[in-house]
Amino acid sequence: MKREQVDVLVIGAGPSGTVAASIIKKGGFNVKIVEKLKFPRFVIGESLLPRCMEPLEEAGFLPALKAKGFQEKFGAKFVKDGKICDFNFSNKFSEGWSWTWQVPRAEFDQILCNEVEKMGIPIDFETGVTDIKFNGSDSVTTVENSVGEKSEIAATFIIDASGYGRVIPKLFNLDKPSNLAPRKTLFAHIKDVNRANYDEPNRITIVIHKRDVWIWIIPFSNGNTSVGFVGSPEFFEKMEGNTTEKLKAFIETEPELNVRFKDCEFIFEAKTIEGWSTSTNKFFGDGFVLTGNVTEFLDPVFSSGVTLATVSGHKAAKLVCQQLNGETVNWQKDYTDYMMQGVNTFRSYVMGWYDGHLQDIFFAKNPNEQIQRQICSVLAGYVWDTTNPVIKNHDRILKTIAQVIKIEEAEANKNMAEGLNRN
Repeated sequence: MKREQVDVLVIGAGPSGTVAASIIKKGGFNVKIVEKLKFPRFVIGESLLPRCMEPLEEAGFLPALKAKGFQEKFGAKFVKDGKICDFNFSNKFSEGWSWTWQVPRAEFDQILCNEVEKMGIPIDFETGVTDIKFNGSDSVTTVENSVGEKSEIAATFIIDASGYGRVIPKLFNLDKPSNLAPRKTLFAHIKDVNRANYDEPNRITIVIHKRDVWIWIIPFSNGNTSVGFVGSPEFFEKMEGNTTEKLKAFIETEPELNVRFKDCEFIFEAKTIEGWSTSTNKFFGDGFVLTGNVTEFLDPVFSSGVTLATVSGHKAAKLVCQQLNGETVNWQKDYTDYMMQGVNTFRSYVMGWYDGHLQDIFFAKNPNEQIQRQICSVLAGYVWDTTNPVIKNHDRILKTIAQVIKIEEAEANKNMAEGLNRN
């Protein structure tokens, strides 16, 4: 069987894998990517966060991405019963990027692949991993291409950025269930011919359909808009028909969406994804590290996926380079603990979104500007900034803020009623 030798094998050619491969190459090491699918391929995660611009920049991808002319994104708007909570990233608490893009991921990911190939990094598409054997930190990975040919890749280190494929967790039984409730999405890209009547192409809009059901609206620069409903699997059982018929029926239940998208052309048949929340028992081992969705995917509500993917790919690659250079790396402290700071912060906000505390904060009658700035940093992806009180105390602060808001609003209503009675 044919065998080749590399310093680092990267599994997966998504944003996490390509960022990691670029950093490894810049570090002076021989790196190769294997990818199970043929690119370009469809995937969700279309609304990026400003924090992901930092690893994309260091990987050398920004010039090519800017040249593509993707829709620039400057914030996030939340809508509930006609009330609007609009965040502009330039008003965030943390230092850093104040804009990013909204992207059809097939095009976005293909650009990243093209750039790493220009760097001399080979990518074997339609090549899946069938086996990995470790001898200490060294490994031999067996791969199989689209015509059934098998070969081996010997590596000093493996970065598993395989996303939903979860190669190493599945091969070595590392998966564990998430503590988030199961949810499902139904979505499509729609030709947005009525966009000129709306003022939102430069941000994502989240519409609250019900307390635990929400809708994303993500405009692209090509004139299409991604529209998706997210809720419990049971929510989607109420509509009959195929996926496109169901999505059109759900859109009709939201008056403003119905006006905007009624009779508009669907670019493809509506798709569904469910059961995406999962986790793993360990983020690293002797000779490997997991990055991106392989570690944990939470929920699409705050668009955290690509940020966690690119930041973890960047962080892991830097540490791999240090280790290959003979330096001692504390993988628990410098990687797992670091990444879990971001994951757990996003998790608290996902849970706060669905239990209603975050919605109560967003739509308070008299929102606190400082708290809004602090939360804006989370929405921009700066979840590692522990100088930010709503990040440092993420596990309890949302409930506290929501309770204070309820008390203040109840007191204000009481004072108003007393004033009316006196008059």
